[in-house]
Amino acid sequence: MTKEEFLALYEKYTAGQCSVEETRTLMQYKDEFELKKLPWSTDMGNRDEIKVLLLHQLRTQIQADVPKSGSAFKKLAIAASLLITLSIGFFFLPDYKKKQSNKQQRFAKQLLPQPVISPGGNKAILILANGNMVNLDGTDKGIVSTQGTAQVTKLSNGKLVYKETSQTSNKTLVAYNTIATPRGGQYQLTLTDGTKVWLNAASSLKFPTTFSGAERLVELTGEAYFEVAKNKSMPFKVMAKGVNVNVLGTHFNVMAYQDESTVQTTLLEGAVRLTKDDAEATLIPGEQGMINTNGQNFTVKHVKVEDVVSWKDGSFNFENENIKTIMRQVSRWYDVDIAYEGTLAKQNFGGSVSKFKDISFLLKTLELTGTVHFKTDGRRITVMP
Repeated sequence: MTKEEFLALYEKYTAGQCSVEETRTLMQYKDEFELKKLPWSTDMGNRDEIKVLLLHQLRTQIQADVPKSGSAFKKLAIAASLLITLSIGFFFLPDYKKKQSNKQQRFAKQLLPQPVISPGGNKAILILANGNMVNLDGTDKGIVSTQGTAQVTKLSNGKLVYKETSQTSNKTLVAYNTIATPRGGQYQLTLTDGTKVWLNAASSLKFPTTFSGAERLVELTGEAYFEVAKNKSMPFKVMAKGVNVNVLGTHFNVMAYQDESTVQTTLLEGAVRLTKDDAEATLIPGEQGMINTNGQNFTVKHVKVEDVVSWKDGSFNFENENIKTIMRQVSRWYDVDIAYEGTLAKQNFGGSVSKFKDISFLLKTLELTGTVHFKTDGRRITVMP
């Protein structure tokens, strides 16, 4: 295929007029029109480094969702076309050197390595009943404290475990602790009843060190995933921004950040009942109950639960999310501030990427959509059209 034939087919593709067979042909020949054919200026950066970055980004999983329709193949093709646009499209236009020099340099600079902003990790502060604070990520494994009738131990894998050391029913021995994660932190703990809790970034959980009475009550700010130990005689209840989540034994996720306009509860296993003032809803597995901060009723819908809880398993899973929702998650996990410039397109995104990669990897994959760009200044990320 000649360069002219390739460009003609590429223009037909970008106009949405290619057949499936023509699209496959275009993908087969793309490697013959890489950066080696391009006029390259040294002030644009190292050509080989940028070539590797471009080819690597083609294989990433985040791409813009096509509004209202579009198969997975079409979405991948869009990401591929963006790579082709970056790597050859500009360079074959008439008078390229004169008209596109500044634009090429800007794109090249964006692809060069940026200052490293590392992902978050296991970081949390434990606030004891007497107000003392324990920096958990700076604490060695072993017994951390004794709180009421519970012994608090940090395991070698970094998890925190509460275990009752006495069967006494003396309620005066019950103490309340709070575990809080900063931006860029997460933590896992096991309560004295055996309930397991995964706490997301910028979140806190207040809980009794031992449970007694008619219910097991905890208070959440932010986001957490719960695997509740069954106890029919003592229901488990989570309070979050005015919403009560009532369960007996089940697996569910609660998202109740202060900077989010809704409280969302997603059920993976069992059953939960949601209440807020006069509003009430019961969920079955696979459903999410959502209510606005000032809302009067719950909205219940089916969701991909694996996307909702992907944060605890080490990835960002986006399903038709707008850029501001995505960047709030990025801000919490990477401990960065987010600013916006210009008018952003009303574009939603879908895909998956590891939480444990440098932030530049995530930003560059989002930039492949061509609808959003980023500028990094220290720990401040500016989002631009």
